[in-house]
Amino acid sequence: MAGIGKTAPDFEDLLPAMAEKLGGDGLMRELCNGFKLLMDEEKGVITAASLKRNAAVLGLQDLRDDELASMVREGDLDGDGALSEMEFCVLMFRLSPGLMEESRLLLEEMLEDQLKTAGF
Repeated sequence: MAGIGKTAPDFEDLLPAMAEKLGGDGLMRELCNGFKLLMDEEKGVITAASLKRNAAVLGLQDLRDDELASMVREGDLDGDGALSEMEFCVLMFRLSPGLMEESRLLLEEMLEDQLKTAGF
């Protein structure tokens, strides 16, 4: 996605640090706060228009309309043209390879413990 690479490295470095500092519940609260900041208050979702109105908060004021629309499409899992709170949170995790790797390692560790407990 054009233009997004300008901000992605900072974000990728920040989300795992936030998760470590805030814990899982705290991180989810912060993501929910971020969603509320960016959403269209009448529709209760993030649209390309609401993202454009709030782009400066994210340092994305220089992105074109098509780039902002592309960001919404990237996370729009149900194809309605907007991001629900869940879609926004999933997108934030997907955009953070460090956090995804930590989650994968934690899941593997939990599965190994379960297999050991079950006698495998």
